[in-house]
Amino acid sequence: MPPRATKSKSPFARWTPALAKLPTLSVRQPWAWLIVNGYKDIENRPRRMKYRGPLLIHAGLSRAACSDENLAWIQKRFGVTIPPDLQTGGIVGIVEVVDCVEKHRSKWFEPGGFGYVLTKQHRLPFRACKGQLSIFRPKFSKH
Repeated sequence: MPPRATKSKSPFARWTPALAKLPTLSVRQPWAWLIVNGYKDIENRPRRMKYRGPLLIHAGLSRAACSDENLAWIQKRFGVTIPPDLQTGGIVGIVEVVDCVEKHRSKWFEPGGFGYVLTKQHRLPFRACKGQLSIFRPKFSKH
């Protein structure tokens, strides 16, 4: 029997029309899940980001980092068990970007790049949309 997924540390937020207009950052799974569920407080990137404020988290389509080996490594190193049914290809949550740093004490920070410091993580009901590189404004299909 597989281990049970670690419980979320962040609350759910409701969708509002204002949220759909926020800037968005696409993050691969399982990192997007770790961010919006309140575990990962740093998003490591090769470029500095000037933006500060609320930011939607988009879970990219790629599941390449969701291998059994990688999920076992995350569980061993960080003590978090990732659920097997991760959503991809849409918005999964919202965070507040408060800084962009080259050094940080977070266990999630990786030296050699920039760390976007994230707070106020909230999960959102999944909303499908296409991702993009860098920060973007999501386009939702109207049904």
